[in-house]
Order: sequence, then C-alpha cells, then structure tokens
Amino acid sequence: MRWRFPVNFTGRSPSQEWIELVHTAEYVQAYCEGTLDSKAQRRIGLPWSPALVNRTCVAVGGTILTAKLALECGLACNTAGGTHHAFPDYGSGFCIFNDIAIASRLLLQQGLVQTILIVDLDVHQGDGTAHIFQDDPRVFTFSMHCEGNFPGTKQKSDLDIALPEGMEDEEYLQTLASYLPDLLSQVRPDLVFYDAGVDPHVGDRLGKLALTDTGLFLREMQVLSTCLSQGVPVACVIGGGYADDLQALVYRHSLIHRAASDVYYLK
Repeated sequence: MRWRFPVNFTGRSPSQEWIELVHTAEYVQAYCEGTLDSKAQRRIGLPWSPALVNRTCVAVGGTILTAKLALECGLACNTAGGTHHAFPDYGSGFCIFNDIAIASRLLLQQGLVQTILIVDLDVHQGDGTAHIFQDDPRVFTFSMHCEGNFPGTKQKSDLDIALPEGMEDEEYLQTLASYLPDLLSQVRPDLVFYDAGVDPHVGDRLGKLALTDTGLFLREMQVLSTCLSQGVPVACVIGGGYADDLQALVYRHSLIHRAASDVYYLK
C-alpha cells in the first residue's frame, strides 16, 4: 500500500516518498494505518485517529510550503510544526513525523538550498532532529533548551546550549544574542528553520524556564531581525506549548506571527 498526503501542495499531492526521506517506510505505513504496537503509540503520547493522521500530514505539508515561501519572500510562518522529537523509525513526545527534517531533506534533494541552519528554541532539546542530521554537514542543528527537562537522554546537536531551570527574560535573550549572530556568519545558511516553541514561558506546565509574554515576543523579534539583517530567509514553525489556559497559549503562539509581520514590513 502506498499512502498519500490528504492535502494538496502547490498543485500536486505530496507523496509518501517525501516523508521517507527521513522516516522508514515501515514506520510511516504503520502509523498511517493505525497498526503501531501499544508501546510505540504510548511513546508518542497521543491517541491514534484518522483525524490525527490527517492533521500530522497537513502540518508537514505546511512546513514544506512555509520553507519554499521563505525562500521566495524572505520570511514565512506555519501555524503548526516543530515536531522535533520524531526519530526515523518512531515518534516521541507528542511528535509523529519530523516536519523540519522532512522539509530540509526535500529542499536539499531538489537543489533549492545547499546549507540549512535549524534554530530550535523550544524548551526541550530537539533530539530527533539532532539524531537525523548528526552525520549531515549540510544541516547545522542549534538547540537552546532547559537542561533538566525532557528528553532524559539528550542527543548531540551541532551546538547545544543547556539552560538552568528558572532562567528569566534578560539572561535568556543575552544568551541567545551571544550565539546566533556568530552562527549565521559561520554557517552561512541558505535558509534558517526556526522552531519557536513557547514552552520556555513561566506559565508553561512542562517548561521549567521563566520567560514572560514580553520575553517571548522580544525573542521572536531578535531571531527574525538578526537573520533578515544578514540576508538569510527564515521559515518559522510554532513548536511546543503546554498551558492549561488555552486562550493564553494561543496568544503566545501568535507572537511569532505578530513579530514576523512587524519585521517583514520594516525590512
């Protein structure tokens, strides 16, 4: 059986082969058909349903489209994505298919880019992404995350910055500023994928850092303005966020889009 995305992407249906640039055929088929064993399903942490299969694939297609729009326009945002805990043959931590990894592999295969920088500021290390690209010099993985948080066993990114629990806005933003400009100069990427997880927020139940709404917005402005000032296109995904107050969580996820609008029209 050859399963296909239930969405249309720029005039064609994205194929299973695109997902298999990162994930094994056995895992893709088992997940899409709902035949994963119970242990593998528990590791993902989400109950299987046809609707979730659809949502998962729409998000991957959205990240691919976002990347291509970023190359065309300089900046684009997906309203989903950032599933960085997904490994080639299994899902983990609410992540099923690794959308940034799939999009990166596809752009490289199509010759649209030569070098990619992944800036992962989700509060959790991007372990799946780090593993996928550990031997690929074309993709530089940068993860700035809370040290004492999931996953318990970290992978090795090209650059990992492990932060202490409770870090607040000023120290966080200063830490980011001490790395990002130099990384852009050293890596010289054709595209930045930015995972703008909002789980570093002080009100996030899985975060353990202490950023405020203002701190998150300043972070988004800092990342986007730094990249665009060096002429590097940015494709943004929303990453993680785990708050009991849904309205507050939606607002935090909106900050990357608000910042992108401000930066894009000021550039």
